[in-house]
Parts: sequence; structure tokens; C-alpha cells
Amino acid sequence: MPDVEILPLRGEQAPAYIPALAQLRMEVFREFPYLYDGSMAYEENYLRTYLSSPDSVIVLVRDGDRIVGASTALPMRDETIEFQQPFLAQGYAIERIFYFGESVLLPPYRGQGIGVAFFEARQAHARQVGEFDLYCFCAVERESDHPLRPAGYQPLDNFWGHRGYTKHPELVTVYRWKDIDQPIETDKKMVFWLKQVNGR
Repeated sequence: MPDVEILPLRGEQAPAYIPALAQLRMEVFREFPYLYDGSMAYEENYLRTYLSSPDSVIVLVRDGDRIVGASTALPMRDETIEFQQPFLAQGYAIERIFYFGESVLLPPYRGQGIGVAFFEARQAHARQVGEFDLYCFCAVERESDHPLRPAGYQPLDNFWGHRGYTKHPELVTVYRWKDIDQPIETDKKMVFWLKQVNGR
């Protein structure tokens, strides 16, 4: 792992980092597969979900004074209805689910173990703050022939599988954002991945 500091913070400890996190998210999510053309105002508002949850965590990666990566998580009960609805429709108990938001990391720091550290830190936090049956996250689905798909692009499915997560195509939400090559916002299909906790 590179010589960086990995710093898990409760959401309530993180307000000072919100502008840097918003900027980092906009930079990383412009890449495929998200192709996200975002704004600081939207990102800062989105991140306030984590500030308002008493059991959330924001895992920062610092290289000196610079934030080069971050990963977020919170109990599903504190998420928005867009993320809760697929589970409610399938009869899941929302209070037993811990939701892993997004992980963002600048390219020079990838492939060196930080992604694994993100999962470990969020899982450790979930164990500290409650009793949960499931950990989950969701990922955007893009067409295999998408015109902006980079040559040699490899999705993270194998990495997630090695962390114990399984794709659940029946659990889908839809989120809207503007792609970097599109004039307006469009719906995006987001599919959930789940990991059972303690074999339950």
C-alpha cells in the first residue's frame, strides 16, 4: 500500500472535508462507467446525508494534506427512498441492512490495496454501530458497446466477488444524472450487490 493515511470519520466529524470530497467525487466519477457531469452544489448537498446520520462513516485517504480517496457508508434506514425502495419491495428489513455508498480514488493510488482497505474499514464500522444481516452497495449498469467504454476496460465484478459480495439483478434502483456527452439528465440503472453477515 502507498504511504498514505487512511482515516475513518463519523459523518459528524467530516463537515470541513465536504468541499474536497465533492471535488474528488466529480473528478473520479467523470470516468467510465459513471461519466458523471456533476456540480459542487449537488455533491455537497448529497454528502450531507452522511453528515446527518449518527452512524455513518466517511473513510478518507490522505497523502500529506491532500485528500486522494474516500469511501462512504451508513445504515440503510438513513438513506433516501431511492435506495431503500428495491429492498422494501422485496420484503427486506431495512433496519438490518448497512449500505456502502461510493468509493473514489485517484488513478495513481489504485491497485495498491486501498480498495480492500475501504471495504474492511466500512465493515468494521458497521460492526461497531449495530447488528446487521446484510452489507450492500449498488453499481451502474452500462451497455457493453457503450461508445465511451475505454478499450480494455475491466469492471470490478471480480474484485467485489472476492470481497464476498454477490450481484442481485432483482434489486435495482434508478438514479438520474447528466453524462459528460449528453445535454440533459437521463435515468441510470443501478444494480445492488449483497453480502450476508455471519452467514445469516
